[in-house]
Amino acid sequence: MESDDDIPVPDAAPAGGVPRGLVQRDEGVFLDLSLAPAQLRIAVDQLFQSGQLLAGLDYGLFLLTLFHAPAPRAAPKGDALLRIAARVAPFPPQRRALYKQVKVRGDSAEFYFEALPADADGQVPARREFDELVADLWCKGVHYGIDGAAVRAMLASGKAERITVARVLPPQPGRDAQLVEVSQGIHRDDAPRERSDGRLDLLSFKNRFPQVKKHARLLRLLPGAPGLPGYDLAGTALPPPAPLELDLAAVAGTGTAVEHFSDGDFLVATQDGYVNVDEHGKMSIENKIVSREGVSSRTTGNLKLRAAYEEYGEVQEQRQLDGSDITIHGDVYGHLHSHGGLIWLQRNLVGGTAFNEHGDVRVEGVASGSVLQALSGEVHVKRAESCVIAGTRVVIDSASNCEIIADEVVIELAEGCAVAARTIRIGSAGPRKQVEMLLFPLVPDLSALEQRIAESLAKAAQHQQLRHKRQQEIDAIAQLPEVRNYLTLAGQLRRGELQLQPAQQLQYDKLAARIAPVLKEVARLRVEVKQSEILHAQMLALVEQLRQERQATAGQSRCTLGLVDGETVVRTLVVPPGPAKVYDRPPKEIKALLRSATPATQAVFADNTGSLDWTYQPPP
Repeated sequence: MESDDDIPVPDAAPAGGVPRGLVQRDEGVFLDLSLAPAQLRIAVDQLFQSGQLLAGLDYGLFLLTLFHAPAPRAAPKGDALLRIAARVAPFPPQRRALYKQVKVRGDSAEFYFEALPADADGQVPARREFDELVADLWCKGVHYGIDGAAVRAMLASGKAERITVARVLPPQPGRDAQLVEVSQGIHRDDAPRERSDGRLDLLSFKNRFPQVKKHARLLRLLPGAPGLPGYDLAGTALPPPAPLELDLAAVAGTGTAVEHFSDGDFLVATQDGYVNVDEHGKMSIENKIVSREGVSSRTTGNLKLRAAYEEYGEVQEQRQLDGSDITIHGDVYGHLHSHGGLIWLQRNLVGGTAFNEHGDVRVEGVASGSVLQALSGEVHVKRAESCVIAGTRVVIDSASNCEIIADEVVIELAEGCAVAARTIRIGSAGPRKQVEMLLFPLVPDLSALEQRIAESLAKAAQHQQLRHKRQQEIDAIAQLPEVRNYLTLAGQLRRGELQLQPAQQLQYDKLAARIAPVLKEVARLRVEVKQSEILHAQMLALVEQLRQERQATAGQSRCTLGLVDGETVVRTLVVPPGPAKVYDRPPKEIKALLRSATPATQAVFADNTGSLDWTYQPPP
């Protein structure tokens, strides 16, 4: 606030007038708002010290203008006046004597409203007035804080009582800076998760591992706000305590950054990931969750994640883990679903599921009674027993009693399995106990290509027939007598073997005029002959191209058996046409396809010894 020492003192009031800053008119007394509040306070002080008062004072507006109004920033245009009282009135000493009982004690001022004594003539003076009390207290140093409502009520009651008439206004503290959470999901919440239909999923926790998206706002810095100054009884400003400030960067850890927006400063995630707050309060966003408690109904419940997950414990039966890039160091008995990355099982998969939409599945131990699927990736297993396995490429060291389907299958030792793939390479194959060894090289359905070849050959034959027909028409026209005579004469004239007399020339021109429409028709037929020759050649070239494509497509189907040890059957299985992947099927459909005899197949090999190196050759 502006210091009083910097404010010029208003001129003393002229005789019979009011100090500069106060304006008295018929309609009342006004404050000149072109002056600063400190200047107005000096003017009021001069008025009260001169033995005058402001009658009909609006005390609330009076305080607001003298102490709380901002200093004018520029000279206002025209008059800037504020009516503050009805008139300036004298405050004679005999009236001032009625307020001798005012006592100022530290932060308050008290007054004893005793009964008014009678004068020498026995007359009781008029009652005390609020405006007089204001002027008297001002001259005694109480410039601020009169409780107008309490004083007016006391004056109206006429009771004799001591009350506090003025109090100090303490400063109002501001608001300390604070960090406000703006993301709903940054706290662990083990309550049951609510499903989309409103029911609770008792097998899943609401938010076991808090997860946020890139660019998500995590914390907002709510800056400190300054408090409001108070005033003591003398009207001196009491500054509020300074608010506590915070540095948002002090809590920014890995994966976060401080960013400024139009609505404030925020701690923002710079990557997708999971929230981690250390013991010092620093917040980080990691793209990987590391858990050592295992996945069970007691620890985590079912999990639905969107980042890398590493688990050192086991995954219990029937537990579902939905995430990306999953690494499990313990045994897995539950169900894993990854949206990408690698499912890497360091130990065993027993009675569970490992399903990856866009990535590989790798099992370092044994997979038993389980389902392993990689829709756009490879499946690598050390040993597989009684499993359903599907993927773009499947590589197994040892497989027994499994149903396997892929684009390519590579197995060192296979026993009692049913395998279907475009390319099959097995080191040793044979039955297991009572379960036979079935191999189904997937051969393409060439019917569409063959249909196109047949259609192209038919079109080529049509063009050839049209060419012959048009040529015959041309030959027939050329044998007409007039046409033959004209063509003979035209040839002799062109070669210079014949010279025509004028009469002969006239006869020749008449013949040419009669023959002209016929020659035009011959020219049109010759154009059709040429077009037919070109289209015939194009159809034959397309047939050759389709035949090469057919041969190349067929050559993708291969089956190689290094050693046949026991009854082994190899039969081709035609892949139905369409964009769907042959291995993108539910496990039950895969088992039904490979173990039933319903698909139409063609025998390739059936023996209990020997080897096989077979490449599909389509029929000519």
